[in-house]
Amino acid sequence: MIRIAIGLAAASASALVLAVPSAPNNAGEPTLEQVRAATERFRDVKVALAEGYVRDPMNICDTADMMGRPASLGAMGIHFFRPDLLGINGPPNPRVNGDGTHTDFLKPGILIYEPQPDGSLELVAVENLVFQKSWHAAGNKKPPSFHGVEYDTMQDDPATKVDEAHMFEPHYDRHVWLYRKNPNGIFAQFNPQVNCKAHKGSAMAGMQ
Repeated sequence: MIRIAIGLAAASASALVLAVPSAPNNAGEPTLEQVRAATERFRDVKVALAEGYVRDPMNICDTADMMGRPASLGAMGIHFFRPDLLGINGPPNPRVNGDGTHTDFLKPGILIYEPQPDGSLELVAVENLVFQKSWHAAGNKKPPSFHGVEYDTMQDDPATKVDEAHMFEPHYDRHVWLYRKNPNGIFAQFNPQVNCKAHKGSAMAGMQ
């Protein structure tokens, strides 16, 4: 999931990489090892930028407590995304929308980085996101899944103060923590071993 106030112009780590355990996958899906091999070059954020990923314009480092969840769940980090893979079709009106149905983790739509004290960024996870409307318009009856695990369903509850969908139209997303061990599981939303303490950008801007 990402929080962005995106404009049309958006369309224009020195960490130890942990061993990824083998996991059964559905026919045609890449293994976790294959996903890591296909994305490891993005540990260098300059490579990600050169290949079309753009940083969340709001420069927010997402944490669980910012979303009304227990702080003990940890954080996500800073999101870099490919507008073309997400199918984003313009600035928020009033929310970010798109028509992409991309779910290939060999070319993830989103990369997630943890800010470091020296100002660098460390790749911690990859993510894919599809908008519910476009996903079901393509004939899909259920949310997408990866390795037998359905994507998380994200949509705003107007009865709450926090925007659970982060300025996005209802969507499905799935995180894969390939580059930072997650005690909550490799497909969990947040990671208690990730934090935003070194982040020097926005904190709560645009969160409500």
